[in-house]
Amino acid sequence: MTRSGQLPETPAFPTIPKVNRVQELATSGLGQAQVWFWLSLVFLLSRGPGQLRSVHAVLPPELWIHLAVVACGNRLEETLVMLKSAVLFSHRKIQFHIFTEDSLKPEFDKQLRQWPDSYTKKFEHRIYPITFSVGNPQEWKKLFKPCAAQRLFLPVILKDVDSLLYVDTDVLFLRPVDDIWKLLRQFNSTQLAAMAPEHEIPKIGWYSRFARHPFYGSAGVNSGVMLMNLTRIRSTQFKNSMTPTGLAWEDMLYPLYQAYRNAITWGDQDLLNIIFYFNPERLYLFPCQWNYRPDHCMYGSNCREAEREGVSVLHGNRGVYHDDKQPTFKALYEAMRDFPFQDNLFQSMYYPLQLKFLETVHTLCGRIPQVFLKQIEKTMRRAYEKHVIIHVGPDHTH
Repeated sequence: MTRSGQLPETPAFPTIPKVNRVQELATSGLGQAQVWFWLSLVFLLSRGPGQLRSVHAVLPPELWIHLAVVACGNRLEETLVMLKSAVLFSHRKIQFHIFTEDSLKPEFDKQLRQWPDSYTKKFEHRIYPITFSVGNPQEWKKLFKPCAAQRLFLPVILKDVDSLLYVDTDVLFLRPVDDIWKLLRQFNSTQLAAMAPEHEIPKIGWYSRFARHPFYGSAGVNSGVMLMNLTRIRSTQFKNSMTPTGLAWEDMLYPLYQAYRNAITWGDQDLLNIIFYFNPERLYLFPCQWNYRPDHCMYGSNCREAEREGVSVLHGNRGVYHDDKQPTFKALYEAMRDFPFQDNLFQSMYYPLQLKFLETVHTLCGRIPQVFLKQIEKTMRRAYEKHVIIHVGPDHTH
């Protein structure tokens, strides 16, 4: 950000010649390699990301990414935008596991089937009813937000799934889902789940100041983005405060809720914090760039990983996509929502976002636009470089 409040120019993407100047380029005196550079850039940026050649071969189902979400009430649009962001940048095929109310099932199915073929071939989806295998279903359904407790039962319901990425409906992927999926490889032999800290500065975090129950670490964890090795979860006996011996995941859930129901505020997230307080060796803590929330910038930037690498996964909690309290988050959501599938990222997302961010400089989040744009820029650059290698290498001139 310059002192005048304007966004700095981005050197990574030079001025692109118009397509109707291709013939002029060919006779302009540029070297052959330069001509092919510009032609391929025009070709790349005139295509939607779903039309670009994937660098991955067709993968068998056991190598697909599994992504789960729970959507009830008025979360249909928000969920579809999240799924769109996942498909937009992904390389591997994704299996969507959508848990929702009966009234929303037809619309989910209809909307997803209307996406262009270049995108629908990148995913499959399955829609599940809201079910709770233990305890009182009505109690679970009303815990914190409608249906949010469903995520606690994913290891029980998805018995044939080995690993899973769960996200809240108000999440946006700003880079390939493949990248967060790779974090599963970093688990040691005891770890079976991964989340980000609830706060980067423990002494001013919510859990350290207000929690009336045990929580993980010094600041607690946020469960809006959660990687899980379901196989390990199903086979583990968890230490707890209720019995002298360990309990299986499903057997632990309702007694845990009963023991702490009067002390918890954030529902299922609090229960997860309690579980990993007693089982800290089971949790892998990933950095805040993978679950970036308004708290990371609204009082000043405090996520160093995002400052260095850019935001990887945006989490617009507190309804910030739908009000004017954090316009930077709202601008990203609306840009993703309104992005035409077959358009190119630079002209229809990256450039308009730069303009929208000029209107957010009155907020602290709006003063660090590079943090929000860095990963989108990297994704475009990678796509371009792969395209050039494939189509413009010394042995490939087509």
